[in-house]
Amino acid sequence: MSTPLLTACDLTVRFGGLTALDALNLTVYEGEVMGLLGPNGSGKTTFFNVVTGLYTAASGRIMLGSEDISTKSPQEVYGHGVTRTFQRSRLSLSLTVFDNMVIGNYQHLNTGLMFNIFRRAQLRKQYDEMVDKALTLLRTFNPGLPGKLFQPTSALTMIDRRRVEICRALLNSPRLLLLDEPSAGMTHDETTELMDDILQVRQLLKPFTIVIIEHEMNVIQRITDRCAVLNFGRKIAEGSYEEIVADREVQIAYLGQEQES
Repeated sequence: MSTPLLTACDLTVRFGGLTALDALNLTVYEGEVMGLLGPNGSGKTTFFNVVTGLYTAASGRIMLGSEDISTKSPQEVYGHGVTRTFQRSRLSLSLTVFDNMVIGNYQHLNTGLMFNIFRRAQLRKQYDEMVDKALTLLRTFNPGLPGKLFQPTSALTMIDRRRVEICRALLNSPRLLLLDEPSAGMTHDETTELMDDILQVRQLLKPFTIVIIEHEMNVIQRITDRCAVLNFGRKIAEGSYEEIVADREVQIAYLGQEQES
């Protein structure tokens, strides 16, 4: 096993009397794709929200490498190389593809008034570098997307919108990418195509670490190296896809049935 990249240590999150994560211990290793599974309300997205600084844990720690990011703001977590997508689209459909991508990377842009007025050559260089990087990422996902860089995002298909959201998350060259149900709202064929894209990007950007929340079991089987299953905020199983689907507690909690042994 390679070096631990993300480690949750006894992570607990409460909303009033509800415990959303209950002393969760989870390690994600550098370069792997981990699937995070569980029924609705099991704590999967809560875990993403705590890791990215949207929620604060009641107790426990989150380590990114040797850095404790438990109390970091979302901006600070992003600065440490953790990015994410959301289950529901967070694109501004009236803006261009380029604008949507750059919005996610504003921390790395010099937006000072004096810089923009008096250092025009440097501003142009910064802009050109951002355009080149956006074009490269889009081309990796779909050769036709670069030609739509300055078109409104509303003109894109659902799968291309998902691609843009993932490219936006990749613009910062993150150490860790969190994908929250990327196949939501897409057909089976579109989902297969998007997973092909993700596997291709993984090969190009090694070492590249992903944690993916997904209900499509064929997706989990195809792209993950290891899986963890949550139920009522607790980890009930961890291992390869084959190991977790054979687990009796997973069959009851996630698949909704108890298979005969």
